[in-house]
Amino acid sequence: MKSNVLTIIKKEFDRVFRDRQLMFTTVLLPGLIIYFVYSFIGMGATRMIEANKSENILIQVDNMPQSLAASFETFGDNVTLEEKSFGQTEINALKDKNINVLLVRFPAQFDELVSAYSPSDSIAAPNVEVYYNSANDVAQNMFSAIRGKLTSYEESISNRFDINRIDSPEVRFNQADEDQVSGQILGRILPLMILMMLFSGVMAVAQSSIAGEKERGTIATLLVTPLKRNELALGKIVAVSGVSLLSALSSFAGIVLSLPQFMMSQGGSANMSFQYTTADYIILLLIIISTVLVVAAIVSILSTIAKDTKNAASLCMPLMFVMMFAGIICMFQNGPIDDTLMYLIPFYNATSAMTALLQHELVLTNAIVAIGANIVYASVAVWGLAKMFNSERIMFRR
Repeated sequence: MKSNVLTIIKKEFDRVFRDRQLMFTTVLLPGLIIYFVYSFIGMGATRMIEANKSENILIQVDNMPQSLAASFETFGDNVTLEEKSFGQTEINALKDKNINVLLVRFPAQFDELVSAYSPSDSIAAPNVEVYYNSANDVAQNMFSAIRGKLTSYEESISNRFDINRIDSPEVRFNQADEDQVSGQILGRILPLMILMMLFSGVMAVAQSSIAGEKERGTIATLLVTPLKRNELALGKIVAVSGVSLLSALSSFAGIVLSLPQFMMSQGGSANMSFQYTTADYIILLLIIISTVLVVAAIVSILSTIAKDTKNAASLCMPLMFVMMFAGIICMFQNGPIDDTLMYLIPFYNATSAMTALLQHELVLTNAIVAIGANIVYASVAVWGLAKMFNSERIMFRR
């Protein structure tokens, strides 16, 4: 019995180790994907932080105390410190997330109030107010830096003042509204998830549709019918795209419905009003449809090249990596891409357009370019697939 088991083990090891493609996709590729993905995430986060540090920003301080003046001057060369009073007009202006401005208000005679205050007193501690917009990455990072300096100073004097204490429900220090916050979160997490859903949906159908038929030998029956090869190729891609699109839309609906709970876990409100228009949803649907056509066309080509479903899965692994890469890039961008030519790049155009749309900053021209480019790429792929169907060597490869 022992020798029989060892024989089977040897046979299976021999099968795997002799198959170079299987060795690469099974043993080497997962490690490479994880290495490159996490390396890129690290580099992306670092570049985003460095980019934020290089952005010019204005800190306007009302009633700057002598005790913190020197500390506030150490933020960096890109930070302009201005001692000037401000009112509600300046605070309301921060609702525009493109303005790199923070407003800091100290109570008058702050140093004297802090010196005289005791935690045992019945009166409230002096309160430092910092107004900002968290939808602006630069402002959010600077707010964290300011809060860090104030917290360090507060701890050094035994908690004699508060930071952004809310004394009434009307007071709002973070000027970002729910649409800006939710749009920023959605724009960073949903495009990658949608691409992965599209890929998994296409893979589940395309392998069986082409590589599976080659493996079963039923593709030969289709090829000898009066049906034209380009019609067969188009029919395969449309069928694969249709089923994959249904899968993607179902998953997308599930994500959207679960978002209130996600927002609650992040300290947000469960009653989110995204205020996306009907036109936004139509554009998003067109982006998804055009993208799934490209994915279906590429996977269909790879399935046609493959000998069987196992081989097709191996060939499609690099495509998954490319799609993940495109989605991860958008997670670390400081806002949508304005260069229209960038929307010609497959997959990256879809994630960029979805990110801009979800953040309420999509330029219609860029969306049209992305959708049109995807349709062109899918059409070229259909033409190429039809040519491959005309090749007996490819269709009957063993």
